[in-house]
Amino acid sequence: MRLLFVMDLLNGIVVHARRGERAKYKPVHISSSIVDSSEPMHVIETVRPAAIYIADLNRLMGTGTNIDILDRIRHRYRHVWIALDYGIRSSSELEEIKGIADSIVLGTETASLDIIRDAATNHPIIVSIDLFNRKVQARDERLRIAPLKLIEELNAYPIDGIIILELNRVGTNSGIDTDFLAQCVERSCHDILCGGGVRNNDDLSRLEDIGVKGALVATAVHEGTITVSGVSTGAGEANTGG
Repeated sequence: MRLLFVMDLLNGIVVHARRGERAKYKPVHISSSIVDSSEPMHVIETVRPAAIYIADLNRLMGTGTNIDILDRIRHRYRHVWIALDYGIRSSSELEEIKGIADSIVLGTETASLDIIRDAATNHPIIVSIDLFNRKVQARDERLRIAPLKLIEELNAYPIDGIIILELNRVGTNSGIDTDFLAQCVERSCHDILCGGGVRNNDDLSRLEDIGVKGALVATAVHEGTITVSGVSTGAGEANTGG
């Protein structure tokens, strides 16, 4: 079970994401038990993650970019594996982040099927199926289909994995839907990663049991229900003996 520590960047700081309600996001240190600053480098130095999922929320919202911070993170932490959601809306924008991330996350919220197809042949990409109450959030109507059907459609593309990002569960400690995620695993020829709702190591064990290959974690780490040591090794407690 691979763990990706999530950092949502907004206006230069790390914020605590909850249910996709971005206008309500607060600096992460306000609710965290492990960091006393929301400055990105401080968060990384405290957690020391082996792998990070970074979302540039300004880019996703169309209110700017955190590209300078992203560039500094890449140069300072070469040993950390980085997946980046930069809110890509066109293939040409992929050049803006060349060399910054090990894998580019193309989310259905902003990307199109054409971008996914074109990028998959030239870049290491992960597709994030962005869901709210089990409905795909997408600007491209071709992606706005039943999530299991979309997973099947993506089998035709050479991508590195699929994140099932349930925005309504993000930051809520609401738990995971193993039945739905098991169906996702069954339909996909790509690795499935879970995003949203992961509470603790028991949840990680359940995900591993159904074949989910990775999980995005943030709230559980800041609350201490998933240990910093687990994130720094890049593996959940359920997999430390493997």
